[in-house]
Amino acid sequence: MVRRVSLAACALLAALPVVAQTPEGNDAIFRYRGADRDTRLVARAKQEGSVALYTSLAPSESKPLADAFERKYGVKVALWRALSDQVVRRAVTEAQAGRRTVDVVETNGPEMEMLARERLLAELYSPYLTDLPAGAVPGHRTWFPDRFNFYVVAYNTRKVQRSEIPATYDGFLHPKWKGRIAVEATDAEWMATLVKSGSPGTGLEYFRKLAALRPAVRRGHILLANLVAAGDVPVGLTAYHSNVVPLARKGAPIAFVPVQPVVARPQGIGVARNAPHPHAALLFVDYVLSPEGQKLFESLGRVPASTRVRSELNNFPFTTIDPATALDEKDKWEKLWNELFLRN
Repeated sequence: MVRRVSLAACALLAALPVVAQTPEGNDAIFRYRGADRDTRLVARAKQEGSVALYTSLAPSESKPLADAFERKYGVKVALWRALSDQVVRRAVTEAQAGRRTVDVVETNGPEMEMLARERLLAELYSPYLTDLPAGAVPGHRTWFPDRFNFYVVAYNTRKVQRSEIPATYDGFLHPKWKGRIAVEATDAEWMATLVKSGSPGTGLEYFRKLAALRPAVRRGHILLANLVAAGDVPVGLTAYHSNVVPLARKGAPIAFVPVQPVVARPQGIGVARNAPHPHAALLFVDYVLSPEGQKLFESLGRVPASTRVRSELNNFPFTTIDPATALDEKDKWEKLWNELFLRN
């Protein structure tokens, strides 16, 4: 079942004007590369007047992003925010019912891949696509990474010294870490990516040894970061960097180390094939992927995907999760993870 949307959100979405546009007509818009592309896109997006965005990006980031776009172009953003699985369910349910409501979807990479496999997303052209890491762009090119979540080692600065943190994950097998480390309960993708990367010291035998230390398991990356900041968990091995940075900027005693190999979970953006506001949809994607939008992400503590925006947040090597493989091998790795870390 899909969770009900608030009445206010429903009313706002229902009020959006519907533009008579066929999928084929949308494709022509999304792939246009003429010299007048940018000026034509802005003018017609303003005529459409609004864009409907479905996202799992937290309100503390999605609202400033929507506001910045509205200020720049005068195009209203009808924002609907939910967990990533709910974003997928709503988009699929509406498509099956023949409803054309959503223009842009922005959520986790594996969930974007689900929508691509349902043929709900359109291939598009944007001048900012060349700024993205080539290895992180799906071959079908119907969605694109716009930000990353890095799995990093978070530590409480009052309970652990920076010099204590090992340079590689192998260092956490030392007996001194027993009772001091925790992992998040659903991070099978992290394990799978490390094992499949072939990085020394991160094979299956490593995870069997790590599991033997019986690290604490906490459900929710936000919770894990908060527990580290509170000192209840001295070290979180699989913290999301995007949860650590805001706490540290507010003065909490928490910091992170990009212990190698760092795993990056791509978050993506794409336009709906049947978008009722195709020009506004493409303009919004342009904005998010542009240096301006990517710098806004960086200022909010999110990791920009663009290689043109470098900062302390992404200035280290990393290995990207393959969303397609994550979907296809999900059951296999979750079963192994649960056997290792969620046993009684």
